[in-house]
Amino acid sequence: MLKMNEKLYYTSPKTFEWKTTVTETEERNGLKLVKLKETAFYPEGGGQPSDQGFIDHIEIAGLLENGEEIYHIVSDFPSENEVTCKVNIKRRIDHMQHHSGQHLLSAVCIELYDFHTESFHLGSDTVTIDLRTPQLTPEQMKLIEEKTNQYIFENRKIHTFFAEETELHDLPLRKWPDLKEKIRIVQIEGIDTSACCGTHVERTGEIGLLKLIKTEKQKGMIRIHFKCGLRALSDYQSIQETIQFAGQFFQTSTNEISARLTAMDQETKMLKKEAEQLRAENAAFTAENGPFGHKLFEKKTIKELQMIASRLLENGKQYALLGSISENCVLFSQKGTVHAGSLFKSNLADFDGKGGGSEKQAQAKFADASETERFFLRITETMDQLL
Repeated sequence: MLKMNEKLYYTSPKTFEWKTTVTETEERNGLKLVKLKETAFYPEGGGQPSDQGFIDHIEIAGLLENGEEIYHIVSDFPSENEVTCKVNIKRRIDHMQHHSGQHLLSAVCIELYDFHTESFHLGSDTVTIDLRTPQLTPEQMKLIEEKTNQYIFENRKIHTFFAEETELHDLPLRKWPDLKEKIRIVQIEGIDTSACCGTHVERTGEIGLLKLIKTEKQKGMIRIHFKCGLRALSDYQSIQETIQFAGQFFQTSTNEISARLTAMDQETKMLKKEAEQLRAENAAFTAENGPFGHKLFEKKTIKELQMIASRLLENGKQYALLGSISENCVLFSQKGTVHAGSLFKSNLADFDGKGGGSEKQAQAKFADASETERFFLRITETMDQLL
């Protein structure tokens, strides 16, 4: 019977490259399997994904755990018995930081609020724990994050060891494990003791940083998304780039970005409301029978009147007569047979106002609202007679 392979990911978790011997190769269910004398490649377990890497130049496609034995799934068998193995360091360190970070975070949730962790997920994009509580306030999140990072900065020792079933009763376990012959224990000095088969850093300081990202409700519990170490740093760098861009865009300090965004949001809502009003007015004009659209507004700029007139003509009207009391002006646009400039010129002599125009468009400005209203009514009546 072949001796089981030594698990370097337990005995020497920072071994990322080593030389070893191939002790067994076989094909099983269409898979090429390689067994090594020693392996630092961690198989999936305890919520932690498996390692990735190479045996010589051959990339590992996966890992298969059969009892105490680890088999490496490959596309080709190594050509030599003596091989050099390399673990994907970035992936392993990321997993170690997040797994140790999760133990610490879960312990703090119990310490502060007696919120127990139901499950843990470590993915390439998101890392989460599910807490057995129906709600978590922003203030609680802040205190949990601060306490967890305090323990990280204290750089406490993390011990890992195997214990027999008879020894478990003497350990302050956070959660009682499924019993096996030997149980692997991960103990954060003075904070937490848990059964765990995953890979971990040696001191809390190696976690670097833990940042809570967001929470969401999940089947009566609260799911916390968080990031640790290098992943948290990368996230912060990305956020910082976004904030700096926003500061440059608004030409303001980062502290003023929120105020500028709030002001922009209010302005956008106001513009949307005005746009909706314009659309409603335009729709009302378009729905009127006949080729003549006309309205006297309380408050419109000449530019707005020109835009409305243009839209009316686009939507089928032959003539558009628009006025504004606030601006004391009247605008006439047409694509029919009535000469706009001549229409205004022949009527303006009877009013205290000035204006003129071309064949297609004319406008006039008046001394006061009364004159504006009188002229608007005159042109309306004239057009009604002509049409």
